[in-house]
Amino acid sequence: MRRITAVFPAMLRPLIEEHLTDDIDAHWFETPEEALALAPKAEIGWFDMQVPGTVGKAIGLGEALKWVFTVYAGLDAFPLDLLQQRGVTLTNGTGLNAIPVAEYAVMGVLAAAKRIDQVVRAQDRHEWLATAPGTTELFESKALIIGYGAIGALIGERLKAFGVSVTGVRRSRSDDPAIIGPNDWQARLGEFDWVILAAPSTAETRALLGDTEFAAMKSSAWVINIARGDLVDQEALLSALARKQLGGAFLDVTSPEPLPPESPLWSAPEIMITMHLSGRSQTKLFQRAALLFAENLALYRAGQPMRNEVDLVLGY
Repeated sequence: MRRITAVFPAMLRPLIEEHLTDDIDAHWFETPEEALALAPKAEIGWFDMQVPGTVGKAIGLGEALKWVFTVYAGLDAFPLDLLQQRGVTLTNGTGLNAIPVAEYAVMGVLAAAKRIDQVVRAQDRHEWLATAPGTTELFESKALIIGYGAIGALIGERLKAFGVSVTGVRRSRSDDPAIIGPNDWQARLGEFDWVILAAPSTAETRALLGDTEFAAMKSSAWVINIARGDLVDQEALLSALARKQLGGAFLDVTSPEPLPPESPLWSAPEIMITMHLSGRSQTKLFQRAALLFAENLALYRAGQPMRNEVDLVLGY
């Protein structure tokens, strides 16, 4: 029997170990230093760590790697060029946090509609408001969701339950008239009350929303970003808000992260920032990840395509 050397975070051992087959020679790391020491012998690597840059270093050392697994959907920390050069398969966590992120996006729309930020600040001042600071109803409003994949589709489903008319943007063709292509949304920006970003960060999507796009939106429209901070030109956003071209922005993500204390985004009155907490607002991520890993391990051993294989050229 051929032995397969695999390296995993020790904290996930209770969730992963039961899914390992007899041919897996498992090694567990507790520190980044241990991960780097184990990386050179790994055929399968699950190197997720909270220390910036360490994942890339581990992959760089992993010259025997054939498959890298991660719970993350965003791949900013991964050396995609190197993985492509070495012929390594990367599978990501697309869909693992789709439910909590979708819930967060809907919360962002509701918070903007009712201006819950102003309500909370009034509470901090011990002030009883006589009128509602936010009076927008979701019913019969219109949302554009750019990136109608696993997360975007769940956002759409939930908004439809509020009576929102939803238009999704995705690459693949669809017979659904409510789903449009990546070159069709700019001309329609003025139709929407909510512009929701759920697309991956790639060379094509960086600064997806800038001066031109903000100028084309309704003056009451809100941007909801639960994707990546670099999809928004933040200086252009601040300028648009200063000119009252937009209603506001709900930003779960920013560029950079963490956002420096001196950033003007913090104090902009029409911006809500939630510190990239959307994917963390759950308790089931690693249980779901362990099940996905077990499913992919069976496929890997059988030489079959795995779920969530990343296109290393496109970056998602």
